[in-house]
Amino acid sequence: MELLDNLMIGFSTAMQWNNLLFCLIGALIGTMIGVLPGIGPVPTVALLLPFTFGMPPASGFIMLAGIFYGAQYGGSTTAILVNIPGETSSVVTCLDGHQMARQGRAGTALAIAALSSFFAGTVATVVIALLSGPLSKLALSFTAVEFFSLMVLGLVAAVILAHGSVIKSLAMIGIGLLLGIVGIDVNSGAERMTFNIPEFADGLGFVSVAMGFFGLAEIMTNIEKPSQRVIVSQRMKDLFPSLADLRAAFPAALRGTAIGSILGVLPGGGAALPPFTAYAVEKKIAKDPSRFGRGAIEGVASPEAANNAGAQTSFIPLLTLGIPSNALMALMIGALMIHGIQPGPQIMVEQKELVWGVIASMWTGNLMLLIINLPLIGMWVSLLKVPYRLLFPAILLFCCIGAYGVNNSVVDVWLMLGCSVVGYFFNKVKVETAPLLLGMVLGPQLEENLRRAMMLSGGDFSVFVTRPISAVLLATVVVILLVLMSPAILRKRNEVVES
Repeated sequence: MELLDNLMIGFSTAMQWNNLLFCLIGALIGTMIGVLPGIGPVPTVALLLPFTFGMPPASGFIMLAGIFYGAQYGGSTTAILVNIPGETSSVVTCLDGHQMARQGRAGTALAIAALSSFFAGTVATVVIALLSGPLSKLALSFTAVEFFSLMVLGLVAAVILAHGSVIKSLAMIGIGLLLGIVGIDVNSGAERMTFNIPEFADGLGFVSVAMGFFGLAEIMTNIEKPSQRVIVSQRMKDLFPSLADLRAAFPAALRGTAIGSILGVLPGGGAALPPFTAYAVEKKIAKDPSRFGRGAIEGVASPEAANNAGAQTSFIPLLTLGIPSNALMALMIGALMIHGIQPGPQIMVEQKELVWGVIASMWTGNLMLLIINLPLIGMWVSLLKVPYRLLFPAILLFCCIGAYGVNNSVVDVWLMLGCSVVGYFFNKVKVETAPLLLGMVLGPQLEENLRRAMMLSGGDFSVFVTRPISAVLLATVVVILLVLMSPAILRKRNEVVES
């Protein structure tokens, strides 16, 4: 009964006209940036964070969530028609989706991708609703000791997000932790790394840092890349797949949904893990694996379902524990903090309308995406003709306006521009900044829980290994580090960067 009551609260919030409007706006923006290769949901959410400042918390969060899962839909369009993945998560869709387009079945491939994503999104919404309550109740029994260990696990799992050197990824986490503690120490009142700049007394502006590292830096990097795009076909036909296509696609979509729902919950899973795993499973169990890579419809249905399910279930650690499972969820925590909402298990009790409104909006958003994606496919294809060099000046202007608008401070604009230069340098030397952002978000909470744990234990560090849950979490951290430092894993990570 409690679950039904919560869902009723959620749908009453999600179905308000203003929240429906912001959900539609988020879905449209998400689809658009998914279609345009090189932009991505992380830079977009980072750029739009300041614009949610004047919105009600539920409306802002619903819009940002719509951008995230809307981008998963849009990414399949360029993957199928242009053989360029609009998103990292759509890389696998290129393999069979583009081959179907070359065979004159672009409409069928797009329809199967949209239907599989809608089915997966619906199931994932149910999974979130079922798991959020029990997990938040479990988390309410955590003390500062368990939360500290859980956050350490979240930070170490962030290393999985990044490719290349494990040491560099750990260093990025360290830099993020340092950025997170800039400001006045609450306990002692001492200034820490403010450089006598009054605007830094309350800490570095999260919006400015995120927009710099993930917005401008990514765009500066992408503008150097060639933008020649060859579209297979701009005339869509046979958008309604045949019964045989649906029979072949449904079991694959079902398996992809299950895989994505499980992997999306894991911290550090990343956007590429669910679709790659789903594709590998389909190829493994297929009677004729040679069909894959030549236009197998299962090679579109399963990855797209896993992609969307993983995107939505990644909200579970955020909503129940206050722990971001990836860089975009860290931005979502920033959106909560902008509105004065402290992320954590208490949010399920204190902000029921917000949490359950977002959960309910995922279903309405997926329905909107199904309706707007297929009829408007011609418009999305025409966006591919827009030269990237024309988008950059407009994006830069909005970035400066957004950074200034949060606190009406020019310092925030300069901070954003400085972070963009540093972020651009990191991109050029192939060091990913996702762990840095996670470290910056979790740093203050990590410090606070460490201090509380020390006060409870009288300064005894052994409390972290004597309490069972904390000991298990820290043991998991050790196992992850040992696996990541193994020669075979290090070699594979370096090969990915070099390629």
